[in-house]
Amino acid sequence: MARTEEMEIEGVPMVATLVPGRGGVGLLALHGSNEGGTAQLAATVARRCGATSLVFTQPGVRRPVHIPSPRMAPEHCALLREFLQRVSLTVSLHGHMRPEAPHSVFLGGRHRDAADVLAEALTAHAPHFPAVVDLAAIPAGLRGVHPRNPVNLTRLGGVQVELPLLARTTADADIPPGPVVEALTAGVKELSRQAPRRTAPQRGAGMRAINHGGDADV
Repeated sequence: MARTEEMEIEGVPMVATLVPGRGGVGLLALHGSNEGGTAQLAATVARRCGATSLVFTQPGVRRPVHIPSPRMAPEHCALLREFLQRVSLTVSLHGHMRPEAPHSVFLGGRHRDAADVLAEALTAHAPHFPAVVDLAAIPAGLRGVHPRNPVNLTRLGGVQVELPLLARTTADADIPPGPVVEALTAGVKELSRQAPRRTAPQRGAGMRAINHGGDADV
């Protein structure tokens, strides 16, 4: 059964909605009101997979405030703390508006093997949206590797999925395209199947010798 929590983060009123599921993979949407379609996509994929989802929104706000992911800290929200304890690997959905990459899906986060699994699913089910997994090719602010970013706070870490507008909305509505829903559903199901034998990435593993110290995750 869905549970909600009202809170303020940096003075911004928010509502978090947690829908508990089974398995070790969870869907997260930190900017559900800012990045159209991500809240709906997280809820839909989680429902199809029987996974846990946590969505943050700013209901009734015409111009939602964007708080960078590393500042969406667990101490602000009891449901976020529960989510991080309930699941072992996070798939965190975000939206980008990079004009030079209107179809590219950037797969960041610290669990690079899991990013590869999602990339394979996108290639199979939504080839119109090429997946970028090489961290060096992902814009610094979209890499999702900050240690305080919630995507990296579960036991196995996770994948930050940065979706262009066309991959998360349909005809100016926050309705994700069917192929993207199918791709992420397939990818999450595969991650869930593999989760029992996965281990946490070692410090620095898969970071391709990039210095992330100055990166500010969005």
